[in-house]
Amino acid sequence: MAMKEPIGTIQRRGLLLTFLCFGLFMVYLDTTIVNVALPDIQIKLNADMSVLQWIIDAYALTFSCLLLSAGTIGDAIGRKKVFITGLLGFSLTSIVCAVSPSIEMLLVGRILQGVFGSFMIPVSLAIIRGIYEEPVSRAKAIGIWAGIGGIAFAAGPVVGGWLVEYYGWQSIFWINVPIGIVIALVLVRILHENRSVASRKFDIIGQTLFILAIGALSYALIEGNSLGWDSGTIITTFIVAAIALLLFVFQEYRYEKPLLPLSLFRNRIFTIACSVNFLGLFGLYGAIFLLTLYLQNINHFSPIETGIRFLALTAAIMVASFFGSVLAAKVSPRLLIVIGLLMAGGGLLALIMLDVGSSYGTYWWALVLLGIGVSLVGSSATVALMTTVPPEIAGTTSGVSNTFRQVGAVFGVALSGALVSQYIHTALPSQLATMQLPDEIKEQISIAFSRGDMSLSQVDPVPEDVRQLIQSAGARVFVDGIHLAFLVSGTGTLLAGICALLFMGRIYHKSNNKASMESIQKIGSSSFEKS
Repeated sequence: MAMKEPIGTIQRRGLLLTFLCFGLFMVYLDTTIVNVALPDIQIKLNADMSVLQWIIDAYALTFSCLLLSAGTIGDAIGRKKVFITGLLGFSLTSIVCAVSPSIEMLLVGRILQGVFGSFMIPVSLAIIRGIYEEPVSRAKAIGIWAGIGGIAFAAGPVVGGWLVEYYGWQSIFWINVPIGIVIALVLVRILHENRSVASRKFDIIGQTLFILAIGALSYALIEGNSLGWDSGTIITTFIVAAIALLLFVFQEYRYEKPLLPLSLFRNRIFTIACSVNFLGLFGLYGAIFLLTLYLQNINHFSPIETGIRFLALTAAIMVASFFGSVLAAKVSPRLLIVIGLLMAGGGLLALIMLDVGSSYGTYWWALVLLGIGVSLVGSSATVALMTTVPPEIAGTTSGVSNTFRQVGAVFGVALSGALVSQYIHTALPSQLATMQLPDEIKEQISIAFSRGDMSLSQVDPVPEDVRQLIQSAGARVFVDGIHLAFLVSGTGTLLAGICALLFMGRIYHKSNNKASMESIQKIGSSSFEKS
């Protein structure tokens, strides 16, 4: 029989919750702290734009794909073992990232960070459920657990900017090491082991196919511009992604305890809620990636100045996440989802007004709109999901929903970078045509800018006055390219809002807010017990 985690004293539970949340803070911090370091990494390791995309997506890809299995692994092996293994593994792989002399080693470190980080999120929620048996105390603990992500998200750009500016890009990884080790040492002593009474068999085939499908599609989107969209490698990769996805669906259909229960998608609200979760982070992470390059490479801000300018976005997310969860309990989640998507889409489309050298007053309010909108969508979609599914599958539903959000982040970075790179590759030659330069120099310039190298460090020497004209033309084309990316993500977000308005209403009104809150309260007891 599985051991039951003793509740212990209030002080001990509070200490456990504190150190669990410190561990989560470290994992969530890495989703945004790395962004402001990208230009510095680009210069120091000679990275192009596709590599910068991989630095973000290598972490997000493994993190998002393994969330579906992490709870099951914790149930089977033991949650204490899995959480501490994830914590120590995350810390050690941070060392790999910090000492990386090459892009290849850095990407390996980021992949491993994502693997170990994914273990900690669902397992920590199950641990909290085990140490807080009273519904009221559990609800408060889960509220703290959920709020940590928003705080880390807000702190990431500012902390990262300060570290990069004074200690270099490696410092954003070194900071994880002492924190992770101290937390692990404390938890080894005060956290007792427990397992799920009804753990289930790990669907290794389904998990492998899911990673292959998402990974292949991400590769094709990121590398399509550099290798050519009609190249054999890219076409083959798209085919592999499609086949892997079809096989994954077949595996989940026939497997007794699937990672992703396909029957959930028969519920229209569930399908729409997962879709809006996907699109919410799709636009958000694409915007963070592009704005980091815009602020540092085009407007020439320092890392810490960049981080401060992101506060309009990240602080809005942190504040609105709290108020959004309160509103979602009192107002129809359908209404809040529609309002949130309209705000997020409006914020993304407003960023089209950005120009070379735009002042902060031009766009801070658009970042606030985006932050509030994404937060309203996330909290309201959670309420809608918990309302429409039985309590016994609340954990599975939560895991699937979170996976959609993280996969949205992966594709947001991949597609936004692909759109900008392709636009530069197409539009820049016409800008260079009027300049009196040899054709081979023009080709070098086009390649450099499409790779994201605005410094022209790899281009043969040209006169200084001509170099300034080239950089001015390149900056203009880059900004036009991010306009295209914001147009695509903003339009997609608005369309999602229209779909939510049209298709969620008639079904959702069969439920009520009381049922919503009862389901959400029960997520603490059922979360990841079935997933």
